[in-house]
Amino acid sequence: MDPKPQPRSPRHTLFRLARVLVVAILFALLLPYLLVPLYRFVDPVSVPILWRWMMGARVARAVIPIGRMAPILPATVIAAEDARFCEHHGVDLGEIREAFRGSDDFGEIRGASTISQQVAKNLFLWNRRSIVRKALELPLALWIDLVLGKRRELEIYLNVAEWGPNGEFGAEAGARFAFGKSAIDVTPHEAALLAAVLPNPHRRSARVPSPQVRRLAGIFEARARKAAAGCVAARARSPGY
Repeated sequence: MDPKPQPRSPRHTLFRLARVLVVAILFALLLPYLLVPLYRFVDPVSVPILWRWMMGARVARAVIPIGRMAPILPATVIAAEDARFCEHHGVDLGEIREAFRGSDDFGEIRGASTISQQVAKNLFLWNRRSIVRKALELPLALWIDLVLGKRRELEIYLNVAEWGPNGEFGAEAGARFAFGKSAIDVTPHEAALLAAVLPNPHRRSARVPSPQVRRLAGIFEARARKAAAGCVAARARSPGY
Protein backbone atom coordinates (compact mmCIF):
# COMPACT_ATOMS: atom_id res chain seq x y z
CA MET A 1 0.00 0.00 0.00
CA ASP A 2 1.07 3.56 -0.72
CA PRO A 3 2.06 5.50 2.37
CA LYS A 4 -0.64 7.81 3.64
CA PRO A 5 0.17 11.44 2.65
CA GLN A 6 1.20 13.61 5.54
CA PRO A 7 -1.09 16.55 6.28
CA ARG A 8 0.41 19.93 5.48
CA SER A 9 1.35 22.03 8.43
CA PRO A 10 -0.43 25.35 9.06
CA ARG A 11 2.91 27.08 8.53
CA HIS A 12 3.28 25.57 5.05
CA THR A 13 -0.29 26.60 4.15
CA LEU A 14 0.30 30.16 5.32
CA PHE A 15 3.51 30.33 3.29
CA ARG A 16 1.68 29.25 0.13
CA LEU A 17 -1.12 31.76 0.74
CA ALA A 18 1.44 34.53 1.29
CA ARG A 19 3.21 33.59 -1.94
CA VAL A 20 -0.05 33.67 -3.90
CA LEU A 21 -0.88 37.05 -2.35
CA VAL A 22 2.51 38.51 -3.28
CA VAL A 23 2.16 37.27 -6.87
CA ALA A 24 -1.35 38.76 -7.09
CA ILE A 25 -0.14 42.13 -5.77
CA LEU A 26 2.80 42.20 -8.18
CA PHE A 27 0.48 41.37 -11.09
CA ALA A 28 -1.93 44.14 -10.05
CA LEU A 29 0.96 46.63 -9.85
CA LEU A 30 2.39 45.61 -13.23
CA LEU A 31 -0.91 45.38 -15.12
CA PRO A 32 -1.27 49.15 -15.73
CA TYR A 33 2.22 49.29 -17.23
CA LEU A 34 1.28 46.46 -19.59
CA LEU A 35 -2.01 48.09 -20.58
CA VAL A 36 -0.71 51.61 -21.29
CA PRO A 37 0.97 50.72 -24.64
CA LEU A 38 -2.37 49.32 -25.85
CA TYR A 39 -3.96 52.69 -25.21
CA ARG A 40 -1.98 54.19 -28.07
CA PHE A 41 -4.56 52.47 -30.29
CA VAL A 42 -7.44 51.41 -28.00
CA ASP A 43 -9.75 53.81 -26.19
CA PRO A 44 -9.60 52.98 -22.46
CA VAL A 45 -12.36 53.00 -19.88
CA SER A 46 -11.76 54.77 -16.59
CA VAL A 47 -12.27 53.39 -13.09
CA PRO A 48 -15.19 55.80 -12.39
CA ILE A 49 -16.95 54.65 -15.59
CA LEU A 50 -16.43 50.98 -14.69
CA TRP A 51 -17.72 51.62 -11.17
CA ARG A 52 -20.91 53.29 -12.46
CA TRP A 53 -21.48 50.40 -14.88
CA MET A 54 -21.08 47.91 -12.03
CA MET A 55 -23.54 49.87 -9.90
CA GLY A 56 -26.04 50.10 -12.76
CA ALA A 57 -25.73 53.90 -12.84
CA ARG A 58 -26.09 56.03 -15.95
CA VAL A 59 -23.03 56.65 -18.15
CA ALA A 60 -23.13 59.13 -21.04
CA ARG A 61 -19.97 59.01 -23.14
CA ALA A 62 -19.06 59.40 -26.81
CA VAL A 63 -15.34 59.01 -27.52
CA ILE A 64 -14.13 61.46 -30.17
CA PRO A 65 -10.62 62.21 -31.45
CA ILE A 66 -9.00 65.44 -30.38
CA GLY A 67 -9.20 66.64 -33.97
CA ARG A 68 -13.00 66.67 -33.67
CA MET A 69 -12.94 69.04 -30.72
CA ALA A 70 -12.79 72.80 -30.99
CA PRO A 71 -9.02 73.58 -30.75
CA ILE A 72 -9.72 76.08 -27.99
CA LEU A 73 -11.08 73.32 -25.72
CA PRO A 74 -7.86 71.31 -25.17
CA ALA A 75 -5.92 74.58 -25.04
CA THR A 76 -8.18 75.91 -22.29
CA VAL A 77 -8.12 72.66 -20.32
CA ILE A 78 -4.31 72.72 -20.39
CA ALA A 79 -4.29 76.37 -19.28
CA ALA A 80 -6.64 75.52 -16.40
CA GLU A 81 -5.34 72.13 -15.28
CA ASP A 82 -1.65 71.90 -16.16
CA ALA A 83 -0.01 75.07 -17.50
CA ARG A 84 3.39 73.35 -17.94
CA PHE A 85 1.93 70.33 -19.72
CA CYS A 86 4.07 70.97 -22.78
CA GLU A 87 7.26 71.19 -20.72
CA HIS A 88 7.25 68.39 -18.13
CA HIS A 89 7.49 64.63 -18.67
CA GLY A 90 4.41 63.55 -16.75
CA VAL A 91 5.29 64.95 -13.33
CA ASP A 92 5.82 68.64 -12.60
CA LEU A 93 8.53 68.65 -9.95
CA GLY A 94 8.32 72.42 -9.52
CA GLU A 95 4.61 72.23 -8.69
CA ILE A 96 5.21 69.34 -6.29
CA ARG A 97 7.88 71.33 -4.44
CA GLU A 98 5.52 74.31 -4.16
CA ALA A 99 2.73 72.06 -2.91
CA PHE A 100 5.03 70.54 -0.28
CA ARG A 101 5.89 74.02 1.01
CA GLY A 102 2.21 74.80 1.47
CA SER A 103 1.13 71.53 3.11
CA ASP A 104 2.13 69.55 6.17
CA ASP A 105 0.33 66.43 4.98
CA PHE A 106 1.39 64.61 1.81
CA GLY A 107 -2.11 63.23 1.39
CA GLU A 108 -3.58 66.73 1.45
CA ILE A 109 -1.33 68.29 -1.19
CA ARG A 110 -3.29 70.46 -3.64
CA GLY A 111 -2.46 71.75 -7.08
CA ALA A 112 0.42 69.40 -7.90
CA SER A 113 -1.46 66.97 -10.15
CA THR A 114 -0.56 67.08 -13.84
CA ILE A 115 -2.82 65.89 -16.65
CA SER A 116 -0.62 62.78 -16.88
CA GLN A 117 -1.23 62.07 -13.19
CA GLN A 118 -4.96 62.59 -13.62
CA VAL A 119 -4.96 60.12 -16.52
CA ALA A 120 -3.13 57.61 -14.30
CA LYS A 121 -5.62 58.15 -11.49
CA ASN A 122 -8.71 57.96 -13.71
CA LEU A 123 -7.60 54.83 -15.55
CA PHE A 124 -6.07 52.77 -12.76
CA LEU A 125 -6.43 54.25 -9.26
CA TRP A 126 -8.98 55.81 -6.92
CA ASN A 127 -10.10 59.36 -6.11
CA ARG A 128 -9.35 59.57 -2.40
CA ARG A 129 -6.04 61.35 -1.73
CA SER A 130 -3.41 59.34 0.11
CA ILE A 131 0.32 58.79 0.15
CA VAL A 132 -0.22 55.30 -1.28
CA ARG A 133 -2.13 56.65 -4.27
CA LYS A 134 0.51 59.30 -4.93
CA ALA A 135 3.28 56.71 -4.69
CA LEU A 136 1.53 54.61 -7.35
CA GLU A 137 0.46 57.60 -9.43
CA LEU A 138 3.82 59.32 -9.98
CA PRO A 139 5.72 56.51 -11.76
CA LEU A 140 2.58 55.66 -13.74
CA ALA A 141 2.33 59.27 -14.92
CA LEU A 142 5.94 59.18 -16.11
CA TRP A 143 5.27 55.92 -17.98
CA ILE A 144 2.06 57.26 -19.56
CA ASP A 145 3.81 60.40 -20.78
CA LEU A 146 6.73 58.38 -22.18
CA VAL A 147 4.65 55.74 -23.95
CA LEU A 148 1.62 57.69 -25.14
CA GLY A 149 3.03 61.15 -25.84
CA LYS A 150 1.34 64.46 -25.17
CA ARG A 151 -1.34 64.42 -27.84
CA ARG A 152 -2.65 60.94 -27.06
CA GLU A 153 -2.66 61.33 -23.28
CA LEU A 154 -4.46 64.66 -23.62
CA GLU A 155 -6.97 63.01 -25.97
CA ILE A 156 -7.57 60.24 -23.43
CA TYR A 157 -7.96 62.74 -20.59
CA LEU A 158 -10.53 64.76 -22.52
CA ASN A 159 -12.51 61.57 -23.18
CA VAL A 160 -12.47 60.10 -19.66
CA ALA A 161 -12.77 63.22 -17.48
CA GLU A 162 -16.08 63.53 -15.67
CA TRP A 163 -17.93 66.59 -16.94
CA GLY A 164 -21.40 66.39 -15.48
CA PRO A 165 -23.36 65.43 -12.35
CA ASN A 166 -25.08 62.37 -13.78
CA GLY A 167 -22.46 60.23 -15.47
CA GLU A 168 -21.39 62.59 -18.27
CA PHE A 169 -17.85 61.54 -19.22
CA GLY A 170 -15.70 63.11 -21.89
CA ALA A 171 -15.77 66.43 -23.70
CA GLU A 172 -18.51 65.44 -26.13
CA ALA A 173 -20.96 64.37 -23.43
CA GLY A 174 -19.98 67.38 -21.31
CA ALA A 175 -20.57 69.87 -24.13
CA ARG A 176 -23.89 68.30 -25.08
CA PHE A 177 -25.08 68.30 -21.47
CA ALA A 178 -24.00 71.88 -20.76
CA PHE A 179 -24.70 73.61 -24.07
CA GLY A 180 -26.64 71.19 -26.26
CA LYS A 181 -23.90 71.13 -28.88
CA SER A 182 -20.90 69.06 -29.97
CA ALA A 183 -17.43 69.64 -28.53
CA ILE A 184 -16.29 70.85 -31.94
CA ASP A 185 -18.70 73.80 -31.77
CA VAL A 186 -17.92 75.23 -28.30
CA THR A 187 -16.85 78.85 -28.08
CA PRO A 188 -13.83 80.05 -26.09
CA HIS A 189 -16.10 81.10 -23.23
CA GLU A 190 -17.93 77.77 -23.23
CA ALA A 191 -14.59 75.93 -23.27
CA ALA A 192 -13.54 77.96 -20.23
CA LEU A 193 -16.78 77.10 -18.42
CA LEU A 194 -16.16 73.39 -19.10
CA ALA A 195 -12.61 73.70 -17.78
CA ALA A 196 -13.85 75.47 -14.66
CA VAL A 197 -16.07 72.55 -13.61
CA LEU A 198 -13.47 69.79 -14.08
CA PRO A 199 -12.32 69.56 -10.45
CA ASN A 200 -15.86 68.82 -9.21
CA PRO A 201 -18.67 68.50 -11.80
CA HIS A 202 -21.06 67.43 -9.03
CA ARG A 203 -20.81 70.81 -7.32
CA ARG A 204 -19.93 73.03 -10.28
CA SER A 205 -22.01 73.45 -13.40
CA ALA A 206 -21.20 74.80 -16.85
CA ARG A 207 -24.89 74.54 -17.70
CA VAL A 208 -25.98 76.84 -14.88
CA PRO A 209 -22.68 78.46 -13.82
CA SER A 210 -22.38 80.04 -10.40
CA PRO A 211 -20.52 83.34 -9.90
CA GLN A 212 -17.45 81.33 -8.81
CA VAL A 213 -17.52 79.22 -12.00
CA ARG A 214 -17.96 82.36 -14.14
CA ARG A 215 -15.00 83.99 -12.39
CA LEU A 216 -12.79 80.95 -12.93
CA ALA A 217 -13.92 80.69 -16.55
CA GLY A 218 -12.85 84.29 -17.13
CA ILE A 219 -9.39 83.53 -15.73
CA PHE A 220 -9.01 80.35 -17.82
CA GLU A 221 -10.24 82.06 -20.98
CA ALA A 222 -7.61 84.77 -20.55
CA ARG A 223 -4.88 82.20 -19.87
CA ALA A 224 -5.83 80.22 -22.98
CA ARG A 225 -5.66 83.36 -25.13
CA LYS A 226 -2.16 84.12 -23.85
CA ALA A 227 -1.02 80.54 -24.43
CA ALA A 228 -2.53 80.34 -27.92
CA ALA A 229 0.68 81.51 -29.59
CA GLY A 230 2.82 79.01 -27.69
CA CYS A 231 3.08 75.24 -27.57
CA VAL A 232 -0.48 74.67 -26.40
CA ALA A 233 -2.14 75.63 -29.67
CA ALA A 234 0.64 74.58 -32.01
CA ARG A 235 1.43 71.20 -30.47
CA ALA A 236 -2.03 70.12 -29.27
CA ARG A 237 -3.21 70.19 -32.90
CA SER A 238 -0.11 68.54 -34.32
CA PRO A 239 -0.55 64.83 -35.24
CA GLY A 240 2.91 64.04 -33.90
CA TYR A 241 2.37 65.74 -30.58
